[in-house]
Amino acid sequence: MYKSILIATDGSELSDKGVEHGLALAKVLGAAVTLVTVTANDLLSPYDMAEEMRRGNNPLELYREAMNEKAGEILEAARARAEAAGIEARTVHVPETPPAEGIIEVATRHDCDLIVMSSHGRRGIRRLMLGSQTAEVVATTRIPVLVVR
Repeated sequence: MYKSILIATDGSELSDKGVEHGLALAKVLGAAVTLVTVTANDLLSPYDMAEEMRRGNNPLELYREAMNEKAGEILEAARARAEAAGIEARTVHVPETPPAEGIIEVATRHDCDLIVMSSHGRRGIRRLMLGSQTAEVVATTRIPVLVVR
């Protein structure tokens, strides 16, 4: 049925459920696995940037280094779970991109035929206020999406 599964993770406890489900499905189906994490470039406040510049640092470079390090940790943990399950997995970090956009781009580039990701399952105004990368992926992609809660 599915031959190539993309599993999105941000390293959170909730996304770990998506990793677990995605890996279990891939094992049963014998599907290839791509693990992806996406880091946006919108977390530095103007105050933080000014403070780092005052210290003589390039705040964007510091941010990029921190995000690359964190993404590496997230992907290594997910890859280790895949390996423990007997699954070989490719890892991809997409930096400085909105998460839904990065997930869809990687799934398309690697010819994935299923995207697995987690969602809090919020509804109504809470979903609108908090945003939902999962909802955006579901609404935007033509690739089937398995949402894990």
